[in-house]
Amino acid sequence: MSDVEFDFAVIGGGIVGLATAVELMRRAPSARLILLEKEHGFAAGQTGRNSGVIHAGVYYKPGSLKARLCREGAHDTKRYCLERGIAFEQCGKLIVATTPLELSRLADLAVRARENGIEFSELDAGQLVAAEPAVTGLGALLVPATGIVDYACIARALADDLRQRGGVTMTRGKVTHIAEDERGVSLTAGDVTLRVGRLVACAGLQSDRIARLAGLAPRHQIVPFRGEYYTLPDRLNAIVRHLIYPVPDPDLPFLGIHLTRTIAGGVTVGPNAVLGFAREGYAPGSVDLRDLAQMLAFPGFWRVIAANWRYGLGEFRNSLSRAAYLEHCRKYCPSLTLADLAGPVSAGIRAQAVMPDGSVVDDFLFLQSDRMLHVCNAPSPAATSAMPIARMIVDRLMAELDA
Repeated sequence: MSDVEFDFAVIGGGIVGLATAVELMRRAPSARLILLEKEHGFAAGQTGRNSGVIHAGVYYKPGSLKARLCREGAHDTKRYCLERGIAFEQCGKLIVATTPLELSRLADLAVRARENGIEFSELDAGQLVAAEPAVTGLGALLVPATGIVDYACIARALADDLRQRGGVTMTRGKVTHIAEDERGVSLTAGDVTLRVGRLVACAGLQSDRIARLAGLAPRHQIVPFRGEYYTLPDRLNAIVRHLIYPVPDPDLPFLGIHLTRTIAGGVTVGPNAVLGFAREGYAPGSVDLRDLAQMLAFPGFWRVIAANWRYGLGEFRNSLSRAAYLEHCRKYCPSLTLADLAGPVSAGIRAQAVMPDGSVVDDFLFLQSDRMLHVCNAPSPAATSAMPIARMIVDRLMAELDA
């Protein structure tokens, strides 16, 4: 095939790319749009391998874009599930303090939750045990709006919606060429050559490479972090009624190991956050020499490692030793044993954008040209916030069209 023409092309079949494509078709119902995904199906990367949590937005700075998008996204996600008949559960989350320092930080989180307009309850040690007999701590925040869902199911529903609106989807459509001119963008995906008016790239783990392929000059580079977790045995499916989270350390970039109920009825423990040696190496021990060489040649990588080496060594220890991993779990769930972590290790990979000075990008990062918009970083919780993120992306694109 050759010279297939569309008004819009969206690269990336994760939840952000799919939501963006649906929003484009909602705004421009007569448009010709194609969504390209390099894998055999949708949600094959971060979307299908995350914790499945519908976040309420407790952690984010009051008044920030992340806080607003998370609140809107949680509402939109639940509404979409109800409309589409997708199973979800609003089981609530307990953020558990196990030390006096964490108890102090928990009080700060309560202030933040209140300023963000999020309903919560403060539990003392006795109330915590009453709510969760298997969990121990000095106190906790109960956030009832937190939920669980299978985001891969949402992604598949979005793909169906896109096709019903007249959009075209193409899997196994790895993009190998992008060229922009004053009239549009030419690109090659699989064995198809496309000509499109506007291109939106939501490429996740490959965001910097897709931008570079398009002739742009991204300053960031994606550094992969593996989030490894265990699924507890079926006999422990009822060990907790809520999601159980530790109090986050404000000096560390990740939340820490927690207990997460899944919509399928199980309970997972994790994830950690260990440096990955392959951007899409989900199997234990995965190494991609191209990914590794590019990472080692990037100055920002060495600077971020220098700033977080103690934390990084601890995460490697947790990855290599189930006993070390268990220590973190037993802080607030002391009945867990090594036998409970005997199952296979599963993993997701976080696409962490890092700048040359070693700063970790914790906000949205876009690269834009006359005919292209590249979403180079969509910060956590991007799955929860996917629908309002899509509206923001399309607002930005439409503003360029109107200019």
